[in-house]
Amino acid sequence: MRPFLFVSDLDYTLVGDDQALEELNGELDKHRKQYGTKIVYATGRSPALFKQLAAEKSLLVPDALISSVGTEIYFGSNYETPDPEWSIRLSNAWNRDLVEEIAARFVELVPQQASEQRPFKVSYLLKEETATEVLPQVKHLLEKQNIKFNLIYSGSQDLDILPFNANKGLAVKYLQEKWQFTANETVVCGDSGNDIALFSVGEERGIIVANARPELLQWYMANKTDYRYFAKSYYANGIIEGLRYLNFI
Repeated sequence: MRPFLFVSDLDYTLVGDDQALEELNGELDKHRKQYGTKIVYATGRSPALFKQLAAEKSLLVPDALISSVGTEIYFGSNYETPDPEWSIRLSNAWNRDLVEEIAARFVELVPQQASEQRPFKVSYLLKEETATEVLPQVKHLLEKQNIKFNLIYSGSQDLDILPFNANKGLAVKYLQEKWQFTANETVVCGDSGNDIALFSVGEERGIIVANARPELLQWYMANKTDYRYFAKSYYANGIIEGLRYLNFI
């Protein structure tokens, strides 16, 4: 056994089966205490919504929280002040006010709740039936303004507009640098479109749970490798299955 960097999305990946979550928590907590494994949650939730979930579910306190689709990183357990070094990296060529101004031209884009609008994230609800028409138009207008952006559509409803160098995968790379973990010492877990960045940024070991969304399944089928595992089980059970298959536990 050796230390590894464990990174998981929360909703419908780590969370979804309370009994399986308890079993996985036991494995991870033991591994962290015995070998120095690091536990990281990478979520689309803001810190406020993460705290709400942590109050409802039995979650281990993570060594780091990647929140708001990779735009904020928190160390410690109060989740009040994001890591300033990461924030500086994201600020280059980002103009949040202009992004909002452009998005406001589209009636199809419905702003998400106030807690989910963050300094480096502008978030909307967009119906699947209109997404194929609207997304290229939004992208075109942003490009015309020379904004460096990253547009993520996931779950057939959630649209996040982020700085170009912001996503869950790049946030994991930042933590790898800080903690000195290599790709084969890192495992990432996810279920939806905003988790594609976790799997595509490098050769990190990957676990895709059986209940994954169609957009992630489509990506996985087009990018099969021997270091990504498509589990047969749902939620935390799928993660346990994958960790055993990849010889992390």
